[in-house]
Amino acid sequence: MHAPKATLHRYLRTAREAFRWKLDGLSEYDLRRPLTPTATNLLGLLRHTSSVEVGYLGEVFGRPFPDAVPWFDERADVNADMWVPAGETSASVFAFADRAAAHADATIAALDLDAEGRVPWWGDAANPVTLHLILVHVVAEWNRHAGHADIVRELIDGEVGLRKGAENLPAVEPSWWIDYRARVERAALDAGGLTDRGPGPPA
Repeated sequence: MHAPKATLHRYLRTAREAFRWKLDGLSEYDLRRPLTPTATNLLGLLRHTSSVEVGYLGEVFGRPFPDAVPWFDERADVNADMWVPAGETSASVFAFADRAAAHADATIAALDLDAEGRVPWWGDAANPVTLHLILVHVVAEWNRHAGHADIVRELIDGEVGLRKGAENLPAVEPSWWIDYRARVERAALDAGGLTDRGPGPPA
């Protein structure tokens, strides 16, 4: 039987790896492209989610991250952690993510699951917290944003899959996906009473 802390840590590492795979092989432009009305982009998602680790698996347990994190400053622009200006390299964001992960891993190694911390931004009613609770929270955060990254990457170049080496997709030809999408679209039109309109969004 796996120890609970080891299991949670394994799921955290797996989520990080799955997320990073979504950024492999992309240009500086594609890493930063905003592909939703709220400007969701891959490099910003990595910066944000790594920042979550810095806070929850650092400050919360009295183990502050050693580097300055400018987007945490109260004077920083709104959503400063969700995108990366042109003057910052993607390599610097990847390096930050690596340092954040190493710092979080050290906190996990040092503490028991019942170790207590405090999340200042959660308020008194939700505190104190345990490492167990925070690990579940951070794993959920990584997986939520990995799902965002799945969709953004597919919109960029059609690359899909759960994680490298375990794509978890049917082994079919590209033409199958075209037919499949058409079937799903037709079902949506039928369900919405729009069959006679033909494909496309409602007017």
